[in-house]
Amino acid sequence: MPLPDPQLGLVISYAYLWHHEHQAGQDEGRKDRPCVIVLAVERGADGLIVTVVPITHVQPADLSLAIELPPAVKRHLGLDGERSWVMLHEGNRFAWPGYDLRPVPRSTDRYDYGLLPPRLFSSMVERFKTIWEAGRGLQVPRD
Repeated sequence: MPLPDPQLGLVISYAYLWHHEHQAGQDEGRKDRPCVIVLAVERGADGLIVTVVPITHVQPADLSLAIELPPAVKRHLGLDGERSWVMLHEGNRFAWPGYDLRPVPRSTDRYDYGLLPPRLFSSMVERFKTIWEAGRGLQVPRD
């Protein structure tokens, strides 16, 4: 099964490890979930290092740390109809493709749901930068 190119804005299926789980000593995500590739950096011998942020149904306590996905975007990606947020204050960093990339549910040959619309991704990245530049970001290395 071919792997997708790790494009910015691509929503992948990934075994995301939340920062609080990492702090508790866990090293594996409890469930596979859609995640957005927000950063990709070539690091010589390490290859391509990507950072993903999670999509969740749980509304954040601080709405400034997330962006809600519009229903039309969720339909476009083939996600469920429940409200969902992209959490921008934490991310998992790993060498592509890593060990935690998973096939999309109900598929055996796809690892991605598709790309976010450019305008939505652009606004998401601007908020992501603001959060991380303010020192509010929490990164979990997964290598």
